[in-house]
Amino acid sequence: MKFIVSSSQLLKQLQVLGGVINSNNTLPILDNFLFELDTNQLKITASDLESTMSASIEVESDSKGSIAVSSRLLLDTLKTFPDQPLTFKTEDNSTIEISSSQGKYDMAYFSGEEFPKAVALESPSKTVINGGILATAISKTIFAAGNDDLRPVMSGVFFQFSPQSLTFVATDAHKLVKYSRTDVVADEVAEFIMPKKPLTILKGILNNTDSDVSIEYNNSNAKFVFDNVVLECRLIDGKYPNYEAVIPKENPNKLTVERASFLNSARRVSIFSSKTTHQIRLKMAGTELNISAEDIDYSNKADERLNCDYQGDDMQIGFNSRFLTEMLSNLTSDEILIEMSLPNRAGILTPIDGADEGEEITMLVMPVMLN
Repeated sequence: MKFIVSSSQLLKQLQVLGGVINSNNTLPILDNFLFELDTNQLKITASDLESTMSASIEVESDSKGSIAVSSRLLLDTLKTFPDQPLTFKTEDNSTIEISSSQGKYDMAYFSGEEFPKAVALESPSKTVINGGILATAISKTIFAAGNDDLRPVMSGVFFQFSPQSLTFVATDAHKLVKYSRTDVVADEVAEFIMPKKPLTILKGILNNTDSDVSIEYNNSNAKFVFDNVVLECRLIDGKYPNYEAVIPKENPNKLTVERASFLNSARRVSIFSSKTTHQIRLKMAGTELNISAEDIDYSNKADERLNCDYQGDDMQIGFNSRFLTEMLSNLTSDEILIEMSLPNRAGILTPIDGADEGEEITMLVMPVMLN
């Protein structure tokens, strides 16, 4: 087989697909890209068995065939070329020759037959969503997903589709984010848990596109199709915890505060907090919010005051500063509302402004006991 392709166009596609490949694969063939040539269409695939992603690019060719080529070797080589046409040609001794204006490079290839095939989705449901909206939904939730191997269901993002709205939820039991869109809906009710890795890859590609993404899913797999890309992945098996039950309904104490100044204060004060608990203390009364932290072991302490609008009983509550700053930096609004009931019940953060039409975001953070 033989084809001519632009080096920069090929590199751009391979760098995206390379995100799927693991650094230590159980099957050596998975260290390769699969090239499937059908005259002037080259389909390139990468897989780690859980996720398989492919992209198609235009090439100059009149031949057909399929081979697997080392991903590391190919990426390292392509990064060094200025943009130019490259000619790929397979030789009889199981090597592929790459010709550039500077010279020739030979690398070994394997038969494309050895590469594992992607799973075919049986009787899937289908929903179409704008790429920008999906990228936002992923980036607003994925940071809150857990990393605990013992609770795999909480290590992904929960997709909840219905004819009324699409909802995306992530939690690690300390923090929870629920992102809903009422301006995008599905034909029927469906729920599934997407793993982090394919979502991270999707987020990276979809940030630069405004294309529609077609999502097909059944009980075990999901498939995302947009532009010239197809991403298929295995879903996380299990039942997602009933997250609605942990969101407190009665929250009489309401704090409205400017997000940027609250975030900066929390970041500064947290430097002086205990390195084990990362605890910062919020003390609210009238129009004043007092943020403080103390590390008794090293005699470090910090104390700041912010203007706010607070309605409710005077109260003190402790939060893990890392969770709080992570949530605040993930919001884009100028002002936020924090609703609380008691110092041992979760606080609920919602943006007051800056949301799109039909967009709703609720963040929940568990308190830490004040010592």
